[in-house]
Amino acid sequence: MTQNEIVLVVSVSIIKGNDVLIIKENKPSAINKWNFPSGRIEPKEDILYAACREVKEETGFDVKLTATTGVYNFISSTNNQVILFHFTGEIIGGSLKIEEDEIIDSRWIKVSELMNLDNKDLREAGVIRQIVDRLLNRKFHSITVFNEQLCN
Repeated sequence: MTQNEIVLVVSVSIIKGNDVLIIKENKPSAINKWNFPSGRIEPKEDILYAACREVKEETGFDVKLTATTGVYNFISSTNNQVILFHFTGEIIGGSLKIEEDEIIDSRWIKVSELMNLDNKDLREAGVIRQIVDRLLNRKFHSITVFNEQLCN
């Protein structure tokens, strides 16, 4: 099987206390799969802006990005090479309103409990487990490694 394309994706762990928000996707490539709010970076779009935009579109929340857990490179279930930029963030406005066509559920869960979810229930489980490990061990990097552009 040949690689389809390179896809640039942003993903955000919204942290509230010891909990993180996860969403259940209902997309053709991810039916009934839990994930962090995420999506593709649009052409010519700033990475940090894209992360804030995707959170707003999928959850209704406005967020302030606080750190990054890193960049993850993997081959997706649709055989695309994905370069995923993952951030942590905190809510600064908005209210929970899930995008009902592509998102069918959301829940706050303790970061440590994410490791208890079955791989088959997670979108790209290997990557999510790497991110959760970094969240649990507080392996964060400053977002200043990116050319900072404010979300608001």
